Amino acid sequence: MAEGDVIDVRFFAPPADLAHCFTTFYRLEVNVPPGEKLEDWLQPEWGNLRFFTDDPPTAQALKGPRVDGARFQATGPSSCMTHFTLGRTRMWGIGLRPLGWARFVADDASAHANTVVDGEAAPPFARFAPLCDVLCTRARSDEEQFDALSSFFRQLAEPPRDQPRIQRVHEVMVDPRLLQVEEFARRSGLSKRTLERVCARHFGFAPRLLLRRQRLMRSLAAFMLEPRASWSAVIDRHYHDQSHFVHEFHAFMGCTPSDYAAQPHPVLSAFMAERKRIWGSPVQTLDPPT
Repeated sequence: MAEGDVIDVRFFAPPADLAHCFTTFYRLEVNVPPGEKLEDWLQPEWGNLRFFTDDPPTAQALKGPRVDGARFQATGPSSCMTHFTLGRTRMWGIGLRPLGWARFVADDASAHANTVVDGEAAPPFARFAPLCDVLCTRARSDEEQFDALSSFFRQLAEPPRDQPRIQRVHEVMVDPRLLQVEEFARRSGLSKRTLERVCARHFGFAPRLLLRRQRLMRSLAAFMLEPRASWSAVIDRHYHDQSHFVHEFHAFMGCTPSDYAAQPHPVLSAFMAERKRIWGSPVQTLDPPT
């Protein structure tokens, strides 16, 4: 990281044999003066595991309890903003897709929706605590830590029996043309009741809410990837009108689009810019960003 740079983020594509389990692995360095903090609001995302070397952050989902000072923070899938303050630190993040949640957490995702916890103190995440010795340190290079991460997850658990079903549901869900739960179930090859169970257990939310969340995330991603864009230029075409979008935005994010745009987003903006630089901006099929 060059002297004077505040944020440096580096993405690592998961190995091919683990690609369906993770959105990405990423290393973040925040280089603010000692005692200073950055503030940001995470968008809805899939489950995440985050490991901090120094000065762990304070984090709180919109309606959840606050976690302060945990060097390993775990989150379930979210449908709302998560507020955090972050000081001078080095962090590794691991974005779990629904298949990764099913394989490595193996607990009902809906029970952990919109939560942030101390990963070392929460039983469902205790199996990841050994990663603290690997990631909560500056003694290893990025490449050494990435290799250790890959080896750890390869040895942790076998693919779940439900893998083909979870992958199919995920592939159908991110299609921007998908509007109705009935079509969601049909294209997934499931009854509506079975789709409800699969989505709750592995994705964290009911099918209808997942489709609404995807629509919002496409709009949010387009806005963050084009900083000079107006909301009217990027809102998803499936919103009836501007007022429909504003109502849905407030339901998920707890504020208006203009209020969100006025807030500082130093960390998320750096993430999105680097993601766009490396992988382009596939907004139409974008998973919630890590």
